[in-house]
Amino acid sequence: MDYLNKDWLTKVSNTAQVGGIETSILDNGLGRGSRIAWVNTGAGFRFKVLLDRAMDISDAAYNQYNLSWISRLGVTAPQPLANQGTNWLHTFGGGLLVTCGLTHVGGPEEDAYGTRGLHDQISNCAAEIIQIKQPDLMTGDREMFISGIIKQGHPLGVNLELRRTIRCILGEPTLYLTDEVVNVGNIDAPHMLLYHFNFGYPLIDKGTELLWEGDWSAREKGENNKIFKEGNSFKICQSPLAAHNGAGEEAAFIDIAYDTDYVSLCGIQNKNLGIALALTFDKRQLPWLTNWQHWGVGEYVTGLEPGTNPPIGQRKVRETNDLIILKPYERKKYELRIDLSNSIEKITK
Repeated sequence: MDYLNKDWLTKVSNTAQVGGIETSILDNGLGRGSRIAWVNTGAGFRFKVLLDRAMDISDAAYNQYNLSWISRLGVTAPQPLANQGTNWLHTFGGGLLVTCGLTHVGGPEEDAYGTRGLHDQISNCAAEIIQIKQPDLMTGDREMFISGIIKQGHPLGVNLELRRTIRCILGEPTLYLTDEVVNVGNIDAPHMLLYHFNFGYPLIDKGTELLWEGDWSAREKGENNKIFKEGNSFKICQSPLAAHNGAGEEAAFIDIAYDTDYVSLCGIQNKNLGIALALTFDKRQLPWLTNWQHWGVGEYVTGLEPGTNPPIGQRKVRETNDLIILKPYERKKYELRIDLSNSIEKITK
């Protein structure tokens, strides 16, 4: 639709007829009582924001096709204390985006600095919504966004805030994510962050291409490494594997390539469906990418996960002196973008 053409004035009664943001509350199942926001770009790209789960994103679709992997749990209500051991998995609904951090990313661990559970606490923290802006076709303003503050920490300890804005332009199949992590406490705060993007069928299918470049290393070693080997076609999605049922999975840690503007690109292309998705971010902000592959029967998913570090845990990152330490009132900004089209060339040219 040409939004500069005033022809729409004679045909549209309400901007919501074209797109915008709609908030509501789930009333059934494990997510009962959870606040959500549906975002419709008006260009075939629609997604559900989980306001009580760090403003993460669950369902997502482009035209008639689903993009995200949804776990058997689906949306669950937040459990802020599910940061011990592997309790995080009991609230892992999948979805297009699950945020991991803000102080630890990786498996359960313990050291002199404390005990940490799988992927930390932030995805189980509710947002305080501070602004929702709708597009306004009458004035030609196509911008829409939702902004919130998510708090992680406790009195007498580390206190961090994630200030998140999800922004779209009516008529464009693009999502802009801007995060700012602020140490609002009075002591130094360790900081790790991972954007756990989860993609599923039908976008992900046998033959779907995974697009990324950079030096990489396999997380699994020895006999446990069956996918990420030189000479294997691990950038082409496989059929479901019985060997991945249950806890079966593999991952690669990628020192992702970047262009002269420090923009790193990864993506997915399903030529059979005519769908291409590009995920871009700033290499200086998020220098690492993890490619998670879990081809279990009925749990068929791959992840492209930009992060400040590989998900190896705070302890190992501290040992290599790569752990980010935020001083009181210090902040770090992160910007990511998702674009959709029918070919990757149209997105990246």
